[in-house]
Amino acid sequence: MTHASAMRRARRRDRRVYLGSHPFLFALLAATRRRPATRIGRTVIAHSRAAFVDGLLRVPLDRTAEGTTGGAAGRLTGGGLLFDQEGDDHRASRRDLADALSAEGVARLRPIWTGLLTDRLAPLAAGHPIDLVDIAADLSGTTTAAMLGLAVDGRDLATAARAAAAAGARDHLPGLPHPGARKAAEAAAANLNNLLTGGDAMAAMLAVAAINTTVAALPRAAAWCADANLWPYAETAVESLVTELLRATTPTPLLPRVAAGSGTVAGCPVTAGDRLVLVARHAVDAHSTDPNPADPAPPHVAQLVFGAGPHACPGARMARAQMADTLAALAPYRPTVVSARADRRSALPGWSSLILAPAR
Repeated sequence: MTHASAMRRARRRDRRVYLGSHPFLFALLAATRRRPATRIGRTVIAHSRAAFVDGLLRVPLDRTAEGTTGGAAGRLTGGGLLFDQEGDDHRASRRDLADALSAEGVARLRPIWTGLLTDRLAPLAAGHPIDLVDIAADLSGTTTAAMLGLAVDGRDLATAARAAAAAGARDHLPGLPHPGARKAAEAAAANLNNLLTGGDAMAAMLAVAAINTTVAALPRAAAWCADANLWPYAETAVESLVTELLRATTPTPLLPRVAAGSGTVAGCPVTAGDRLVLVARHAVDAHSTDPNPADPAPPHVAQLVFGAGPHACPGARMARAQMADTLAALAPYRPTVVSARADRRSALPGWSSLILAPAR
């Protein structure tokens, strides 16, 4: 198979996670992406890199509005922490979180996920298949529990965090309300909070964010490596490979926001109350440019998958480290995809099952 045909195969497979989870939404985004920003009623969809940055940094945002990540966070945490704070309180919370996810913090946690990878990938050495989605859930849940100092089973935490995110996903996305969605979201949030010591709000949000992005990202990255013959880069240039796979998969492909005041997004006027859909996937050209570890995107582009400025994700360092270690651990087996099933209920586009088997 030629390099071009391998890339086409990889892109076709990865596209299934979007078509399986939110087909209408992504059809709408594809139909409107020719313009940097498009207004549909009171919703502004920001596609270009400049529009994405404008939406994050140059428009005042309502951090607690219905239908936004912050609004869902407030309901999940009973009023919340981190997302709905303003001024000094908000900055202090983010500093505390950044300290927990510092280089030293990641170094302390790294033996947890590398040890788990050694155990869970062992069947490949014996020629047996693995389900990387199940392993990613175990890895993310166990690591998050350790980071938060929780005496809970990592798999139980991962199951609860994924259910909470899935139940609340419709609150993040534009569209008609789904009957029973609010009750389902409240029940899932209560189940997650029951696992957390004292129902800690920051712990709940960290669990949801860390676990759902990891479970979405790691299997998709591995599928790209298997389909596009990228495994050699995991052994010789894993940092560049991770940069490009995070860009290509963009685990959080769009950010829903609501404007708190007037501004512009790539020249499109925005007023208070307008909904913003900031399409990170398009801002980093994931929809049009295949991953190329030999010539990775410049840092100012690649980093946009984690946001920008004060709205950048503080977990970027850990996300990169976990992906690098997972791909490096898989690379010696050169695994191929046996089967892949898109997750039609998840909050983020991903696989519900990805079966890998060692190359024969």
